[in-house]
Amino acid sequence: MSIWEYANPKKFLTTTERVMPALWMISGLLMAVGLIWGFFFTPDDYRQGSTVKIIFLHVPSALMAINAWFMMLVASLIWLVRRHHVSALAARAAAPVGIVMTLIALVTGAIWGQPMWGTWWAWDPRLTSFLVLFLFYLGYIALWEAIEDPDTAADLTSILCLVGSVFAVLSRYAVNFWNQGLHQGASLSLDKKENVADAFSNPLYVCMLGFGVFFLAMVFYRTGTEIRARRIRALMAREKLDT
Repeated sequence: MSIWEYANPKKFLTTTERVMPALWMISGLLMAVGLIWGFFFTPDDYRQGSTVKIIFLHVPSALMAINAWFMMLVASLIWLVRRHHVSALAARAAAPVGIVMTLIALVTGAIWGQPMWGTWWAWDPRLTSFLVLFLFYLGYIALWEAIEDPDTAADLTSILCLVGSVFAVLSRYAVNFWNQGLHQGASLSLDKKENVADAFSNPLYVCMLGFGVFFLAMVFYRTGTEIRARRIRALMAREKLDT
């Protein structure tokens, strides 16, 4: 079996409709377990107090915001190279989910940062690059809506996605590129000295997995919606030509 079989809209819809109920159930369970575990059964941090618990929303949402853009990048490259419509529609479907994750990360980051830094916002390298990523999401969605021809829209949004990927990388590695800035380093690290304590990391892993499965389910659902909408538009255009 080849992965390219799923470029067929009918095959994609049949397969995703079969697995989506399980994905919704698994994501809901993981997110519930992770968030309840993190917010109610972890200790306060000795420096940040209970404020640190926003990590269970902030880190998974920030991770998915960046990975959603990378998923859009891969789908856009597939469209540009192989011209599979499902890949272009999957990239379009992922964008609203990605921008919501980015917004959650920005808001929770501000809530987390205010008592730590004494300000809701600072032009820190990671914060700034994340804001730019949010603007790229807005531009990507607006470009899809502004162009009537779907193939032309897919071409232009794919190019925009390639450019925006630079800022997705900066958002992920800004702290490593610049030593200056208020934002802390990565919460999870292979270095045990930098990694958060197990009391926080274990529920955080559950939350991250839950957010990841939720993102996958949302992309499957929204891609199916985009495929059906494209079919409806094609039928309406055909009927208009016949009349």
